[in-house]
Amino acid sequence: MNRIFSVLVENRSGVLCKVAGLFSRRCFNIDSLAVGETDDAQVSCMTIVSSGTKQTLEQIEKQLNKKLDVIKIKTFESHQAVSRELMLVKVKYNKSNRRDIMETCEVMKAEIVDMSKNMMMIQICDTPEKIKLMLSMLAQVSIVEVARTGTLALSKCMEAE
Repeated sequence: MNRIFSVLVENRSGVLCKVAGLFSRRCFNIDSLAVGETDDAQVSCMTIVSSGTKQTLEQIEKQLNKKLDVIKIKTFESHQAVSRELMLVKVKYNKSNRRDIMETCEVMKAEIVDMSKNMMMIQICDTPEKIKLMLSMLAQVSIVEVARTGTLALSKCMEAE
């Protein structure tokens, strides 16, 4: 079972370490972690994707609420959110597979952002599932390097809000 925790925290040094320490001490798993400033420079948003039993996920929320630096926590299941991840992947190519890579990029709505004589860098911003699919499709070519942001998510827009 996965849950997304959108945690607003004070934008100060050491806060990330405290939150990560909470997960580490209690042996909670972090599947994805992304942190960035919000529209207020004094506040950061941590998007944490974690997995475990229902009780474990409830315990994570309770423990996060105890942290002094935590301002607000929103939790939601993946179907209640719009989530995106950014990935840059560098691949080697040759004449025989170049067209296949370009077609894969077109189908997956990925973009070639840099290119040399035998390498290209591809950028894709999509759901975590599509990112995994893109990686599996590129597994046939020589992947040189991969960088991923981790999941960012916001709860879906509701008319009542």
